Amino acid sequence: MPWDELFWIAALLMAAVVFGQLWFHFVEALLKRAKRLLFRHEQPPVWHALPGEKEDEDGRQ
Repeated sequence: MPWDELFWIAALLMAAVVFGQLWFHFVEALLKRAKRLLFRHEQPPVWHALPGEKEDEDGRQ
């Protein structure tokens, strides 16, 4: 395979990767904006139900 064909194949693959990355970030930005518009008045969910830690008068937990 001549070098110019290898160059064009590599350039095509690189363009596909760059386009994929740009598309991914574009869609993620749209999803983040849609979530912010739809769920802006809700409190974030608590991800654990552990009780709060209390300290002694010595500063130990």
